[in-house]
Amino acid sequence: MAEPESLLEQLRGHFGDRLADARIEYGEATVEVRPEELVAVMAELRDARDWRFEQLSDIAGVDFAAYGDDEWITEDATHSGFSRGVINPDFGRLGLTGIYGVQEVHEQTGRRFAAVYHLLSLTHNHRLRVRCFAPDDEMPMLPSLTDLWPSANWPEREAFDLYGIVFEGHPDLRRILTDYGFVGHPFRKDFPLIGNVEPRYDPEKGRVIYGPVEIEPRVLVPRVIREDNRYRGQQRAARTEDRADG
Repeated sequence: MAEPESLLEQLRGHFGDRLADARIEYGEATVEVRPEELVAVMAELRDARDWRFEQLSDIAGVDFAAYGDDEWITEDATHSGFSRGVINPDFGRLGLTGIYGVQEVHEQTGRRFAAVYHLLSLTHNHRLRVRCFAPDDEMPMLPSLTDLWPSANWPEREAFDLYGIVFEGHPDLRRILTDYGFVGHPFRKDFPLIGNVEPRYDPEKGRVIYGPVEIEPRVLVPRVIREDNRYRGQQRAARTEDRADG
């Protein structure tokens, strides 16, 4: 099995500027390919004798909006947990949608939505992670790889369903996890936590219908119970007093 560092050097030397980035991430060789180069590079990775990545293991969609920001930043911290009721428009999901799911305008970066491909070479026993960003944040589109690996069919449908990434050339691009009447893409960072619509049974029509969601949005404050050496003496003294009073 080739070491990730050795595999990465081989890929850099062969593909050169065709790779937008190449690095070791989480102990695995990871490269970034531009959308216009994706099909050609992937075909070479599959067929070239030095690579032979015969298997496409998985495709994962990613929304990098507010990447690296903490959505629950607060200075109200106690030994029993952190308050999640702090609204800060500069961070995470709250910065994208507000606490009630009100969508705001996003800056066009061309690096919000990406598809991440996980390849396995059975011949050489090595793995590779390939990342490709959709150039348009408003209408993310990438070429389909179903002609190279038929196993890309359902994972591309999943990325389309959950993130709204359109894979050009896919033979049957439709939702695969959500319902037919579902509105939006639930794994996007700006998707409201309460959703957009909800189904209910209408006895007059004799069928399930969809209407505006009626769930009242709220933010919960979780209570975390943990052992803490700072308070162990106080807790022991309180239990002793309770037993004495009893």
